[in-house]
Amino acid sequence: MTFFSFDFLNNPYFRGTDMEIVVNTRLLLKNKLEGIGWFSYETLKRITNNHPEHHFIFLFDRDFDEEFLFADNVTPLILSPQARHPILFWLWFEFSVASVLNKLKPDIFISPDGYLSLNSKCKQLAVIHDLNFEHYPNDVSFTVRKYYKYFFPRFARKASRIATVSEFSKKDIVKTYGIDAAKIDVVNNGCNTMYSPVNAEIQAATRLKYSESKEYFLFVGALHPRKNISRLFEAFDEFKSRSQSDVKLVIVGEKYYWTSAIKRTYIGMKYKKDVVFTGRLTSKELKNVLGSALALTYVPYFEGFGIPILEAMNCDTPVITSNVTSMPEVAGDAALLVDPFSVDSISEGMFKIYSQPELRKNLIEKGRLRKLNYSWDKTAEALWESVIKTVKG
Repeated sequence: MTFFSFDFLNNPYFRGTDMEIVVNTRLLLKNKLEGIGWFSYETLKRITNNHPEHHFIFLFDRDFDEEFLFADNVTPLILSPQARHPILFWLWFEFSVASVLNKLKPDIFISPDGYLSLNSKCKQLAVIHDLNFEHYPNDVSFTVRKYYKYFFPRFARKASRIATVSEFSKKDIVKTYGIDAAKIDVVNNGCNTMYSPVNAEIQAATRLKYSESKEYFLFVGALHPRKNISRLFEAFDEFKSRSQSDVKLVIVGEKYYWTSAIKRTYIGMKYKKDVVFTGRLTSKELKNVLGSALALTYVPYFEGFGIPILEAMNCDTPVITSNVTSMPEVAGDAALLVDPFSVDSISEGMFKIYSQPELRKNLIEKGRLRKLNYSWDKTAEALWESVIKTVKG
């Protein structure tokens, strides 16, 4: 079931390293990095380079791209089967990963997506980003829901320590699973430094390409039910009827979770011709689209953090976001907060941004200050502190 070699153990360099650190890197996928994938990429790139005295073993479940081997002290191992289904999750973590951990007996196993190996006795650090499935179980498929509901409480109890991305998520893990708060470290997400304001020429070219040179509101993310796309569509319709403007709504993201409910709402829209779907964009193109938007309209009803909020602030783009879960914590006073369960509230937020230039200017200025609280360097440092706490026990 597993495909790997332990020949590297005979290398004198690795025998002399301070710590043997095994990492679950199955979400490091070329051109397919999502939220947790970006977290893995940005933190592990920094940690491996900042700590050459340690040896890191990256566990992949398929062929990997060389760009993910961030430093000379990284050794890749490919384990089968490809873990992309609950039964395969179980086989990969409880047999393939467990086999490696029990053979190597590393100082620590780090899992950036929160999945652990219950069949291993080594110290394990789980990064649990959120517990959306506990609060909105119908937002995930039946088989995935069953896996999550069974295993994640056990992962939380099994973990030597837990890292999570917001104070909200920390409190949620404590309350939902009864975990001691002292066992959980808050490791905020960061933002890629490539996200920055774009000039007027780029803005004009971007709007020409995506919105017929019209201003637009922007959503960024997978079209998952919890991202609240249906209410965003309804709110945009209300905004258009009220403003009688030519503003468009640009949706960036894959339709992985394009449910029948979202489809029905979209089909029933009065102004659906003003909704633009771009699909996945490169980071460079996303920067231009973010930097050219009238505002980011990011209104999920549940979020462990909300990286697009930071990306927009880094691009000098005003933010409309939800007043629930982690989003007020991340945005502070630098965003217009709305009730994600109220179409009227979302629509009113859009109208305020559209009709009040001074409000937009004020939010941009506050965003420039707010974004300074977050960076991937800070994230990597905080995660490393959590690693050390885990090892020291």
